Amino acid sequence: MFVFKLPDLGEGIHEGEIVKWYVQVGDVIKEDDPLVDVETDKAAVTIPSPVSGKVVQLGGELGGTVLVGAVIAVIEETGAAPGASPKPEAPPRIEIPVPITGSPPAAPATRRLARELGVELKLVTPSGPGGRITPEEVKLFAKKSAAAPSEEPIAAKIEVPDETAVEERLAEAEYAAQARATIPFLDLEPLPDFEQWGPVEKQPLRSIRRKVAHRMVTSMTLVPHVAHMDEADVTLMEAFRLREKERRMGQPGGHLTLLAFVIKAVTAGLKATPAFNVTLDPFKEEIIYKDYYNIGIAVDTGKGLLVPVIHNTDRKSIMEISASIEDLAKRTREGTIKVAELQGGTFTITNVGPLGGTALIPAVNDLRQSRRLDL
Repeated sequence: MFVFKLPDLGEGIHEGEIVKWYVQVGDVIKEDDPLVDVETDKAAVTIPSPVSGKVVQLGGELGGTVLVGAVIAVIEETGAAPGASPKPEAPPRIEIPVPITGSPPAAPATRRLARELGVELKLVTPSGPGGRITPEEVKLFAKKSAAAPSEEPIAAKIEVPDETAVEERLAEAEYAAQARATIPFLDLEPLPDFEQWGPVEKQPLRSIRRKVAHRMVTSMTLVPHVAHMDEADVTLMEAFRLREKERRMGQPGGHLTLLAFVIKAVTAGLKATPAFNVTLDPFKEEIIYKDYYNIGIAVDTGKGLLVPVIHNTDRKSIMEISASIEDLAKRTREGTIKVAELQGGTFTITNVGPLGGTALIPAVNDLRQSRRLDL
């Protein structure tokens, strides 16, 4: 038997939602056959089977949450003796002794803080919006547990980092609590029963859509927004673009949209003005200047607006950038984009040309990308 646990899905990702099973108990599968689709708050991932054999057990139901390190399948390997003891795979990077389903509602940052402090979330009484557990509740529970330790460790399998890392996370939690306390009218009130006025349809806010909503609300609340608009005459450049598009049609990047030229121009602007290629760290009160240029492009998908990133645009030609735009946009809409390709952006560009209109004032992507341009 082979016990397959949910592997590490990328930096900062500790859980995902099961959106599709490709197999059922009793199915015979081959190594690398698709096993399950798991959607995280950053991307959808298709996880293949690590071995060939017969599926004897599946962990988790559609729409349920599965944690990194939790068992998602038990497979009787081809050629293995029937009834043999399960053979565990190599342990994942994080071992989490929490049930696959029924995990209490909590943000990924809160779950990470709980792991660092050795707190089992199901023991914490939630009081946040929607019954979610807050970082402050985790911190308070950890302090009480330290003052009156139980006979058994709360989570013996969890690797606790050094004291410095824990102190940093506690400082961040305290800062977040203070920020919430200083923003007037931030308290959430229950919504009315909309069904009293007519029929409604309800859909759960999960995974990618939930993460986008959280980031936009946080961004609009904490990041000062300002807009300045101007016009540029690109008549000659547009004529050149159309000639090159016709000449290079069929080659990689041959579609050659205006966005490729804008990305190259923005990169030159960031190099000339380093203050626009920065991030403000509100916890450490530092300005982080980046000596690299990774441009995010907003892509509209059926699951919300995602921002794949073209890395090292200062070292790419316009044709290379154009090819990257076509590839990333296609895979983002298909849901096959990799998590790493959604990370590391220093500046975001939104192309609202297809929507029409004369101007747009958008929300900044998130706290890590404090600038953006809208076409």
